[in-house]
Amino acid sequence: MSSPTTRPPNIPVPAAAAPAAAAPAALAPASGAAAASAAAVAPAPVRMPTPDLLAAMLRTSAKVSDLFFSPGKPPLVEINGKLASAGAPRPLTAEDTRRIASDLIGNNQHAIENLKKLGSCDVSYSLPGLTRFRVNIFMQRGTCAVVMRVIPGKIPDFGTLNLPSELGKIVGLRNGIVLVTGPTGSGKSSTLAAIIDRINREQFYHVLTIEDPIEFLHPHKNCIVHQRELHSDTPSFSLALRAALRQAPKVILVGEMRDRETIEIAMEAAETGHLVLSTLHTIDASKTVERILGAFPMDEQHTLRNRLAKSFRYIVSQRLIPRKDGAGRIAAIEILKSTLRTRDYVEKGEGEGKTLLDAMRVGDQEGMQHFDGEIEKLIREGIIDLETGLAYATNSSNLQLELADLASPQADSLLETSAT
Repeated sequence: MSSPTTRPPNIPVPAAAAPAAAAPAALAPASGAAAASAAAVAPAPVRMPTPDLLAAMLRTSAKVSDLFFSPGKPPLVEINGKLASAGAPRPLTAEDTRRIASDLIGNNQHAIENLKKLGSCDVSYSLPGLTRFRVNIFMQRGTCAVVMRVIPGKIPDFGTLNLPSELGKIVGLRNGIVLVTGPTGSGKSSTLAAIIDRINREQFYHVLTIEDPIEFLHPHKNCIVHQRELHSDTPSFSLALRAALRQAPKVILVGEMRDRETIEIAMEAAETGHLVLSTLHTIDASKTVERILGAFPMDEQHTLRNRLAKSFRYIVSQRLIPRKDGAGRIAAIEILKSTLRTRDYVEKGEGEGKTLLDAMRVGDQEGMQHFDGEIEKLIREGIIDLETGLAYATNSSNLQLELADLASPQADSLLETSAT
């Protein structure tokens, strides 16, 4: 974990940031007289310490999800999917963002090397007594930029996230693969944290997580929960996952299926009696299967289809959609469950009238649901508006036809108006 007070000596210095002493302060506003005096002698301005800055930004709203630091803009926060001012009076300079990045990295030498050689790095950061962050620091136009994802201090539960009751059945699984998919910021980590927490409370297992970085901290309850962080505890997902097979866990959480080797070992773990939970950045169940198969050569894909058909238990996909009342976002969740039909489609491939989406459409009695069906419910319940729902739909044209009855009262009133 990064220390909030130490700074690495060798963080890259952008050429644009050289005249740091003359740069304006990031957050400390100056009076007219003070500004004139400062201009005369050009001293280095007093800056707010990074921990104080982060705490002040968090006070902007209880719904802050991300913090942004970019040269030329004041510090910004994201609230309900939209950027908003954090109240800072002045734009950040290149030196400001470099200093903030340095404070966040601390003495993490691996992160420093990655930033130098690869142009970006990931770290975790804590504000004691407040919250934790997942941090990405990257170079752009020769300067540092920082994006920080807020990790809630309290592990979310099924009720808080409004998760379908079907997902509670994951807690009772003994083996297989469960994948939670969706774009960045769609709540995948929160859903997995809720599942792990329920396992922790209801089962008596050894649970092992491999994360980059560790997000939610799980205390031991009925289970023993060991959490390993990439780079500080292990050099790679694949090595940690291979080692996990010798550490007697019943449940293994892999932060992300990033490459062929990780997918291969995760499949092996699922086939040898482990429950494997992981994520993929895919938009729905069908694309998830395609992504997994695409990581392997064509001559291996038939065998892999067979293995995946036997080992997958659930593919859960998520989209966060803005609420109609402006009070945040709500998750639309798609659930593909392992059944005779879905296993057959995964193994033999999808065809006309035999797609995974077709299976989900008719699989509600088995606990399955699909995006457009869930979005239709949210629109009819008045939780999201029609235009927003159509924008997030998988097939907006079909969904619009399903919702044609909602548009008819409006059309009737127009006809009546014209008749009068």
